[in-house]
Amino acid sequence: MLDTNDRLLDDRELIERLQQADLDALGQLFERYRTRVYRTALAIVHEPQVAEDILQDCFLKVYLNAARIDPSRPLAPWLYRVTVNLSYTWLSRGKGRRTPIEHVVDYLVSPMGHAPDRVAEQVELRQKVREAIADLNIDQRVVVVLYYLNNLNLQVIAEILDLPVGTVKSRLYYARENLRSKLGPNMAWLPEVAHGYI
Repeated sequence: MLDTNDRLLDDRELIERLQQADLDALGQLFERYRTRVYRTALAIVHEPQVAEDILQDCFLKVYLNAARIDPSRPLAPWLYRVTVNLSYTWLSRGKGRRTPIEHVVDYLVSPMGHAPDRVAEQVELRQKVREAIADLNIDQRVVVVLYYLNNLNLQVIAEILDLPVGTVKSRLYYARENLRSKLGPNMAWLPEVAHGYI
């Protein structure tokens, strides 16, 4: 397992190789980050096929913009920004707003056991979580996805979204309040939401 410094060095080397038109380096970056990019897009747009398209578009942008990527900086925040922007673009076209969250909720709730009554509780909780997240406005949903599902801190989210940290805190606060009003005691899922996600 690579530690953060090794991963940064590896990313740096791969980006430098990509800047020299090494497509194998792009493939290695794709394999390294595809799950995170896909799950982030899926959590925002709620459509598996659209999330797959966003994943492909994101790495196309990596390829097309390789010369402008700074190899000395971590790649993940740049990828999150591209993913969020592509998701915003898709949603702004009016698509997907009517689509419920179907597949991402499996990542939102930790396993609760396999007894029939526990399975029924889990199904009900997942449905409530689906509805609550689907009802968040896109700005709040994106912050929830980046904070809880991707385990990013407020400063990194602010950099990704090009917003002041205070704005990110505010969006997260209002997202929590909205979720709390819809989920009530089921808010216990929130701190554990990233379990098994990344």
